[in-house]
Amino acid sequence: MAFLALTATACGSTSSHASSAKSATLGSAVQQDCTSVADVLSDGPDPDADPVGYAEAQILPLRQLTISDAALHSAVLTLASAYATYSTSSSSTRAASSAAVTKAENEVNKICPQAAQ
Repeated sequence: MAFLALTATACGSTSSHASSAKSATLGSAVQQDCTSVADVLSDGPDPDADPVGYAEAQILPLRQLTISDAALHSAVLTLASAYATYSTSSSSTRAASSAAVTKAENEVNKICPQAAQ
């Protein structure tokens, strides 16, 4: 029983330290928004193995993000739209759609380096 009490106490103190450390490392609102964007873009199919499936998987989650920075919000919505266009493109429009995705990813990356990779 003493072991269980000690374990519970240790876990409790670790969580409070983890919470305060997490609060200290979150940073600015833009940094938090960038983390949210990067988290969304890291989910879904492998973009190299299934580029269309990856694009389709990103559209709704990107549009649902609450982003406080106006420039980032606009860039994310542009990226979601580019993914939507790419996912419905035909072989004749795929190159142009792919270029639009790359441009939109670059705009997101200007604000959130390496978020859209």
